[in-house]
Amino acid sequence: MSWELKKFNALTNQELHDIFRLRVDIFVVEQACPYDEIDGKDPKSWHLMYKENGDIIAYARLLPPGLSFDEASIGRVVVAKAHRGRQLGYALMHEAVKRSLDIYKKSIKIAAQAHLEAFYRVSGFVKASDIYLDDGIPHIDMLLDVKG
Repeated sequence: MSWELKKFNALTNQELHDIFRLRVDIFVVEQACPYDEIDGKDPKSWHLMYKENGDIIAYARLLPPGLSFDEASIGRVVVAKAHRGRQLGYALMHEAVKRSLDIYKKSIKIAAQAHLEAFYRVSGFVKASDIYLDDGIPHIDMLLDVKG
């Protein structure tokens, strides 16, 4: 597997288009959840992508401490529907955690869809909040705590 990690200003126009399309296809269309996908956090974040045949099929956004939480964060974790069932989600989270720790050297807090708690637990996250609604979808905060 070959991962690409880029700051916002290093993304090509095509990559930016493909990232937004993938995120909207999954989070807005597939999950039938109209929300403000372009939230102003992309320019301050790192963008982790896995491509096959030039297409982005797995993606996550690495956010610096202070942007979403006091801790660093990982969000917009997505695998294209046609490529699910290949364990790419686990590989994506493994790489995202590794890269986030390398860059920020801080604990990582995420706002996870509640039904994915076990998925994120595999990457070392533990439940850090009660369930709450975010855009009508049950979520929980989860934390991967880095001591030191």
